[in-house]
Amino acid sequence: MKIEIWSDIMCPFCYIGKRHLEVALKAFPEEEVKIEWKSFQLDPEIVPQPGKNVYEYLAERKGMTVEASKQMHVGVVERAAEAGLDYHFEKAIISNSFDAHRLIQLAKTKGLGDTMEETFFKAYFTDGRDLNDPDTLVELSVSAGLNALDVKEVLENEELFAQAVRSDIAEAQQIGVRGVPFFVFDRKYAISGAQPVEHFEETIRTVLA
Repeated sequence: MKIEIWSDIMCPFCYIGKRHLEVALKAFPEEEVKIEWKSFQLDPEIVPQPGKNVYEYLAERKGMTVEASKQMHVGVVERAAEAGLDYHFEKAIISNSFDAHRLIQLAKTKGLGDTMEETFFKAYFTDGRDLNDPDTLVELSVSAGLNALDVKEVLENEELFAQAVRSDIAEAQQIGVRGVPFFVFDRKYAISGAQPVEHFEETIRTVLA
């Protein structure tokens, strides 16, 4: 079974969805599963905003108070905790994810796509790492198993793997993806959003039937 996942590492529900899928797959230990991560950007135009936290950024973007923005995140933090994840939005540094996506594309060529995705999710949502910073991207990529020289080459040449990222985004538009995470199972069935573990299990059973 092949599972393709369109995701943005700035998307809190994408990390939760990843965990729900992983739990669901434990119910099918005999099945051979190939997971392919696909690039998607919730906000391609976002630029680094030093000194501004996620709460302030979303308050401005959505025209609400900072307190309302904080309240809006409470439920997300609780959902993440239920999935075993530790979110710290107060530490998250606003980033454009394009370079991180290029590095995920590099990682995919080495069989490390899932590891790289996990590394960036944790760095952003739990550890408050700056994914705008090239040195941080190199450090995280090396920790995921990539070669430092390969990573630096990608970061120094903005065209490397850029087309792969754009192609994934274009494909998402073609098949009607309106939000992420978006999971496609053997090109037959799809799940949109961080659905409950039981929903993933039901879909997998349907695919395997």
